[in-house]
Amino acid sequence: MNREDFPMLDQDIVYFDNGATTLKPKCVTDSVVKYMTSHTSNIHRGDYDAAVITNKLYDETRDVVAKFVNCEAREVIFTSGTTMSINQVVFGFMKKHLKAGDEVLLTKSEHASNILPWIRLSEEIGIVIKYMELDSNYELTVDSVNKSITDKTKVISIAHVTNVIGDVRDVESIGKICHDKNIYFCVDGAQSVPHMKEDFNNSNIDFLSFSGHKMCGPTGVGVLVGKYNLLEEMDPLCYGGGMNNFFEADNSYELKNAPIKFEAGTPPIAEVIGLREAILYLESIGMDKIHEYEMELKHYLIERLEKIDNIILYNKNSNSGILAFNIDGVFAQDSSVYLNHYKIFVRSGNHCAKMLKDEINIKNTVRCSMYFYNSYEDVDKLVDALLNSKEIFKIVI
Repeated sequence: MNREDFPMLDQDIVYFDNGATTLKPKCVTDSVVKYMTSHTSNIHRGDYDAAVITNKLYDETRDVVAKFVNCEAREVIFTSGTTMSINQVVFGFMKKHLKAGDEVLLTKSEHASNILPWIRLSEEIGIVIKYMELDSNYELTVDSVNKSITDKTKVISIAHVTNVIGDVRDVESIGKICHDKNIYFCVDGAQSVPHMKEDFNNSNIDFLSFSGHKMCGPTGVGVLVGKYNLLEEMDPLCYGGGMNNFFEADNSYELKNAPIKFEAGTPPIAEVIGLREAILYLESIGMDKIHEYEMELKHYLIERLEKIDNIILYNKNSNSGILAFNIDGVFAQDSSVYLNHYKIFVRSGNHCAKMLKDEINIKNTVRCSMYFYNSYEDVDKLVDALLNSKEIFKIVI
């Protein structure tokens, strides 16, 4: 689907590492190049023609994001990515609103970016981190969420879609639970926003984080969406130009309102403009269409892999385009080096989900993560290579 839009695919590669980052369509790279070659300027600092064009594109991106995830434009903050967005929430908001003994609920299948900041906060102020149980498919159920909540639970912070198992959480039901019990609900949308419809308001999400580079956009730009009343209470982690109304020699100062107070200095202008184009591009295809096609490909891949005796599948029941597997008796990194011989690009390792080993009893897996520009032919090439995997060490060594 839309493969002709992606110049990198002209190299006759099979790109199955979309969970790490996605390829960039020409319309996105063109928009970035146009900024750099036709209307380079800073934002909100110039009154000349190029600055007017740049200001318009940059400011319109908030509206594009807001429509995409169903929030208000004033609730959209541009960050460097999901990691920065989550850190902004943990240290700019939660550090002010939580106290020693308050419980934060996570799972062991979360990405490092949604565990390490909370661990650090526990060291600083004494919050208690608890991990909700996963079921036999390594998925988080609503029942498990309900059983984990106590009168000390103040935050639930989870990925909508996990980055290894590809577990799609019922964020609408979990969000309603959080809303009814006055629990802050934080969602890592890095693996969901690029692949399916995300509804910030109807899911009762308090803070939603995602990255541009995982959704056909540039690296170095991401988004934090937060309920506006909470953003007004949140402190910036970075101070400087553009985010203040005034500052004086007597040490008095006044910050601008959200979201501007969180965007000190020169932001990633080219990247924000590229993100705008990426979102418009995804919307032109349709998020439901993207998700349905990914699932068709995944089911086809599973059907073929299940016929190979030495392939171990870890998450064939998850409802996302992510499949984790291993070749029996072969180290995951050796498998990825072997597949690279056939120009098949996959991810191997622990995928920044280092606690997941406690659930699936293995540290490293090969991850095949699909996107709409992958094809049935791509799947066939991967399967054909795995069928020949008895020759793996002749190639790797």
